[in-house]
Amino acid sequence: MIDDVKAALRIRSDTFDNEILALIDAAEADLRLVGINMKPPDPLIERAVILYAKAHFGYFEDSERYMKAYEHLKCALSLAGGYH
Repeated sequence: MIDDVKAALRIRSDTFDNEILALIDAAEADLRLVGINMKPPDPLIERAVILYAKAHFGYFEDSERYMKAYEHLKCALSLAGGYH
């Protein structure tokens, strides 16, 4: 998933890999807190992780917008039957 997140953040180098991996871990942990099953990988879960990373990785102008989008998607996933 790191390659997808790096592409969404428009990062090509490995310089920020540790920070990006930590954001991925944090997003996945946050999704698990509301009962979302992370297996198998799913495009909507991947989108949620990307939104979380964009909200926390240097997109200061749009960070609030990305976080709102993440929270809305997290809520929808937590209510959907196939994600528990």
